[in-house]
Amino acid sequence: MNKSIFSTVTAVPDDPILSLTGKFLADPRDCKVNLGVGMYLDENGVTPVLDVVREAELAIAAEHRPHTYIPQTGLPLYDRLVQELIFGKDSEIVSSKRACTVQTLGGTGALKLGVDLMHWACGLNIGATSKPTWTNHNDILRLAGYSVTGYRYYDASSNSVDFCAMAEDLKALPEKTLVILHACCHNPTGYDLSVDQWMEVIDICRARHLIPFLDMAYQGFKKGLDEDAQTIRLFADSGLNFLAASSFSKSFNLYGERIGALTVVTQSEDEAQRVTTHLKTCARANYSNPPTFGGRIVESVLADPEKFKRWESELAGMRNRILAMRQALADEMKAIGAKRDFSFVTQQAGMFSFTGLTPKQVDQLANEFGIYAVRNGRICVCGLNEKNVKYVARSFASVL
Repeated sequence: MNKSIFSTVTAVPDDPILSLTGKFLADPRDCKVNLGVGMYLDENGVTPVLDVVREAELAIAAEHRPHTYIPQTGLPLYDRLVQELIFGKDSEIVSSKRACTVQTLGGTGALKLGVDLMHWACGLNIGATSKPTWTNHNDILRLAGYSVTGYRYYDASSNSVDFCAMAEDLKALPEKTLVILHACCHNPTGYDLSVDQWMEVIDICRARHLIPFLDMAYQGFKKGLDEDAQTIRLFADSGLNFLAASSFSKSFNLYGERIGALTVVTQSEDEAQRVTTHLKTCARANYSNPPTFGGRIVESVLADPEKFKRWESELAGMRNRILAMRQALADEMKAIGAKRDFSFVTQQAGMFSFTGLTPKQVDQLANEFGIYAVRNGRICVCGLNEKNVKYVARSFASVL
């Protein structure tokens, strides 16, 4: 019998985030709480279908359109509306057509398409991510052929961004390094840079000839759609070439539809057109064509001013619930006299909080209390609700 080609292949660990759901579902305890899931959950612990999305689904289904391929770059109107959403309708980048946008398989697909583009079309082979970062950033870069390095970002001792260390590390990166930056709601820490700090990052990128790649998966979850796009608009005003990945998984609760976009900012319309040809090739090799149904849902909402306002209102409702749960956790930890002041969670933004819990403490939470979180201490605040926040707080206090 011939030796199997796979005989030397070793197993790799499950994704540390996705594997949590299986462990949570297998737990028979009624008190269990899933703080690892990276999805929005409402007060009842379910991911709701937004009213504006439900209406769009019904309207699109009633049209009975044939299920044909759409262009490799996606729905043309969708692509233009994405640019207006992230840059603003009056942006020079939109009017000059010096950016190209393609519809992708969620934000993850946008990241993959972007790193492929920069590797094969522009010769980049070094990628840098924040320490810590969303773990998939490193895997996407590595599997696309990049050497992956990191830049310091989080200071655990002060529960804040260590910007001096970040700037020092960015300045030491080789030229033409592709630098992954979190545009807002940093995952996993929840801590973002100030405007002045972003301006310094822009100056460093310009001086060191670094290529910024802004990941914006949570637009609307910090302060609002326009406010959360401020970082991308600062880069847009800088004159730099850069890339931006955006996602509608969270803001529309369309996780399974895989609806995102990659936008590449160039220096001219001609450059944008040439870059688009390479993006078509990368898309063809990765997945050929993006999905239609979810794209049409987002397109119909972004294109209609009345629907847009309703979506913005529903998104604000999700954002405000997250803010309320942050405050509730901090208040409860204070009320029970926990050993650690948890008020820092109210200073973080987005769906996630970096709690400072150690892997041992996270394991103890799962084993003794049925509370599941990522072992680096990241929790999804959306997993909290009025019924479980006191239990979670008491459990946290017990392991501190």
